Amino acid sequence: MPGRKTIPATILPMTAIERATLEATADAASTWRQVACRTLAWAASRDVALRDAIVLLPFAALLPPARAAFADQSAWLPRIETPLTLAASLGPAAPAAPGRLSFDPTADRLSVTQMLRAQAWGAAWARSDPRAFEQAVNAVVDTAQALARAAAQCVPHTRAARWAAWRELLAPFSGPGARQRALAQFALEWAADGAAEASSDRLFGLRPSAWIVVQAGGMDRLASALLDESAAPRLWIDLDPPTARAFDLPGASPAYALCDDFEHEAQCSAAQVLEHLGRGETPVALIAQDRVLVRRVRALLERHQLVLHDETGWKLSTTRAAAQVMLLLKAARPNAATDSVLEWLKAGTRWSMPDGPGGDRALVRFEARCRRHQRVRIGDLRPDDDLDDAGRALWHDASAVLAALHAADRLPLANWLQRCAQALEAAGALAALQADDAGRQVLAHLHLDGPDATGPNAWAQRLVAAGTMSYAEFVDWVGSVLEQASYLPSADRSQPPDAIITPMARAMLRPFGAVVCPGADARRLGATAAPHPLLADSLLAELGLPDTAERRADELRAFAQLLRLPNLTLLRRRRDGDEPLADSPLVERLQLALARRGQALRTWRDPRVDISVAATPIAPSAAVAPALLPPVLSASTCEALRACPYRFFTLHVLRAREADELNEDVEKRDYGTWLHAVLHGFHQTRGTDPSVDDDIASLQRHAAEQRDALSLAEADFLPFAASFEAFAARYVVWQRARDAAGARWQRGEQRSRMALPQAEPFELEGIIDRVDVTGHGTRAALELIDYKTGSASALREKVREPLEDTQLAFYAALMRAESAASAEGDAPPLRAIYLALDSTRQIEEIEHKGVEASADALLAGLADELRRLQAGEGMAPLGEAAACEFCAARGVCRRDHWTIPADTVSAAE
Repeated sequence: MPGRKTIPATILPMTAIERATLEATADAASTWRQVACRTLAWAASRDVALRDAIVLLPFAALLPPARAAFADQSAWLPRIETPLTLAASLGPAAPAAPGRLSFDPTADRLSVTQMLRAQAWGAAWARSDPRAFEQAVNAVVDTAQALARAAAQCVPHTRAARWAAWRELLAPFSGPGARQRALAQFALEWAADGAAEASSDRLFGLRPSAWIVVQAGGMDRLASALLDESAAPRLWIDLDPPTARAFDLPGASPAYALCDDFEHEAQCSAAQVLEHLGRGETPVALIAQDRVLVRRVRALLERHQLVLHDETGWKLSTTRAAAQVMLLLKAARPNAATDSVLEWLKAGTRWSMPDGPGGDRALVRFEARCRRHQRVRIGDLRPDDDLDDAGRALWHDASAVLAALHAADRLPLANWLQRCAQALEAAGALAALQADDAGRQVLAHLHLDGPDATGPNAWAQRLVAAGTMSYAEFVDWVGSVLEQASYLPSADRSQPPDAIITPMARAMLRPFGAVVCPGADARRLGATAAPHPLLADSLLAELGLPDTAERRADELRAFAQLLRLPNLTLLRRRRDGDEPLADSPLVERLQLALARRGQALRTWRDPRVDISVAATPIAPSAAVAPALLPPVLSASTCEALRACPYRFFTLHVLRAREADELNEDVEKRDYGTWLHAVLHGFHQTRGTDPSVDDDIASLQRHAAEQRDALSLAEADFLPFAASFEAFAARYVVWQRARDAAGARWQRGEQRSRMALPQAEPFELEGIIDRVDVTGHGTRAALELIDYKTGSASALREKVREPLEDTQLAFYAALMRAESAASAEGDAPPLRAIYLALDSTRQIEEIEHKGVEASADALLAGLADELRRLQAGEGMAPLGEAAACEFCAARGVCRRDHWTIPADTVSAAE
């Protein structure tokens, strides 16, 4: 001001901090106008040059409304900042030295991990309990960062005394809790080692004409320290309501909605946001008390093309970009599961693109062959597998990328990151990640976003120049980084937002048109916070860190400020799954406060609109496809046709089958395949008069050979191998009894084919497990044996109605046709049995009596059915419960949605 004499701040007399309390109103703009007017009046009364004053706000989201309110006063604007933005404006903070606390969660956790592993007890702990060790690392980092922040809020010349006092409080002791105390002491020393100068120290050197602090949501310790050390005029404006008046509402009471479950709450929340927007109440604040629920609400709102600003985000590990990186790392593990490699190949790599090597169809064919040959591990692929040229090229290229990534024992982090970036680039994924919002954040958190991401990683080299890690440790490190980081979607700043997703503590005093707060239940609002992992609650208070009482007070203040925003709606659900939920303690206190004044929460009106949709009857389908009928039918194909024509249509005409699972565990089906091969090899090589010991030894030898041939891991096969020794003895007893009765093994695992009489050009084909010859000369007979590892009682039930047993009748028809073609006279009589191998007492024979008559009936029925299908008969589902219970085609025929019974549908349909 012209003519004014400026007195240096250092010789100004210390004045008392003046305090003013203002009442926040539902109109945020009006509240900020009160703040601006009060500040201008105070400055005028103290002869303060406002343009040289500094106004400190609690958080950055309040800067725009505060600056707008001061600008409307037609006066010099003070400098309006938060402590953090003010410190940042004075220049960047000095980079932390390697191994020092840097407040970079990635670097800090890695530094603590290496320092703890360098100790013998830490290395042993990491090996014996990796999960607990990881939790300890996180606790140390969080504690060190909290202590460093608390120290940075102190006046610089008092900081040394503060560290000394903290060391006394955290003195070591023995007994229960000694490990937690040791970790806390480690965190303290690590924080103190790198906290000689904080970026906030520069704030104490500022000499403004005045300090004005606006308090909302609790006291700011750094702002308080600045005012305590300053000789300039100081004003503290408190916008927090007193605790006794926290629930005194300046406007209408909020609406309260009670929802049934998670989805109901999400839909009601989204509908409430849309209703506010329809009334022009913008922007709407969506409070992220329940981040999982709010993510679902966001998805519902995005269908309406709203402009959303998200200030909370969600876990970065749940994004597609993070999954793409983790799929690459898991696929590159030595002896990775084939499913892992296939998932990576299909997740945006160059091999999954139509213009990639061999086209995307090459990947489809490659997967089909892996599943056909049951190559559970990618290393199980063999040169003799029927891969086409494109599949071999794909396998070769992909294997080279993965091998280049993991082909090392231990490397520095910088080298692992470089290899990871090179693998992403070779797979065609790096450019896609750089072009994607979430992908850029993934690369940034992994420090792969430099000018040359595939080159040496200077950040990692500077962090741990000497430390190394194994590939498994590197994969775990990347997973923890992505799990602990949050994804903040980029918002379109060119348009005003329709809704802003924000935490409750950042919603106060902002110009919202309405507020929607889901998750107002006892678990998420007003619940008791989890205890600190290293420090007791009383110790937190002595250290100057937020304890339980302070956190509760802060939450109460934030909730009280929320109640002062306009058009507030609180929502909660009655249950989480099967677990019931109660009202939030804060909501209960609000209800009691309103009841004392004769008021109550407003009953929420559901803004969702019911739409009446006329019911459309769903009838069973009846497929007609005479030109697509398979010319060759197996026993399972015929059984599907007899059980349900629509199952036959889906599985064998359309060939719509689920892909075979690449299951690493040995299943009963694998055991059955193995046992068939063992018994076939045993009988092929069995001598004319072996001893019992020779038979058992031969079975054991073939068992080991077939396990190796089928690539069954010995450890995984152990439960079946353990019972095989007893089975071998039972089988040899049964076989030698058959030898004594004159039965002779003739052949096994033989493929047979025959034309279906009176239904050309259809043929039947199958593989018969075993054929024996009984008797001699004219009394010789053939015995068809089908090995079964299932329940003997189920097999007995199956043959009780001979015409319902398709399998043995089918094989009997094949054998009879083969015998008739090779015999000079009449074909020998035929007997068919199921051989139940799983009985713990003895091998059990279950005969299908009159199998030749059953074969005749089967052939006649099949011929008649196929002729009708060739003529255009519909393949309608039968809808019988027994056939439908485990049917693979049930979702295709939509049986569960029928409103018209199957027997009312005309076959012509």
